[in-house]
Amino acid sequence: LPVSYAGVALIMLGIAFMVAEAFMPSFGVFGLGGVVAFVAGAVILFDTEVPGYGIPLALIVTLALVSALLLFAIVAMALKARRQRLVSGDSQLVGCLTPIIALQQGDAGSGWVQLQGERWQVRSSTPLHEGQQVRVIARRGLQLDVTAAQGPPTEKR
Repeated sequence: LPVSYAGVALIMLGIAFMVAEAFMPSFGVFGLGGVVAFVAGAVILFDTEVPGYGIPLALIVTLALVSALLLFAIVAMALKARRQRLVSGDSQLVGCLTPIIALQQGDAGSGWVQLQGERWQVRSSTPLHEGQQVRVIARRGLQLDVTAAQGPPTEKR
């Protein structure tokens, strides 16, 4: 077949850009460029005026629209995920209620808690005892500052 190598290169570049869109934080720039390169490559793929050797324009337009819709859906999902509130990290530790599971030897204001699947060392300005509900008020490195909990034990684990 009389194939245009420029068309093949543009199609491959378009596919590479669409794949790169999934791995790069470009918000659709690579994907849009990939759709444009794919369409341009498909239009100039065959170098002949002989009937039957071309790609139907309807097929090219359909593939371009499907690729663009898929790209738009992926970008929309990424933007939606970006707007969601955090579910982990420091901001989720502060305010959590949890019981003291062990006390530090020789220090009544220190102990250990199990919070969000991790064991944390805690420090309080008041004496602590095992089983006591405490509320996290701050994080300092690997240690949490806590205070005795007031109110119902609604744990965030």
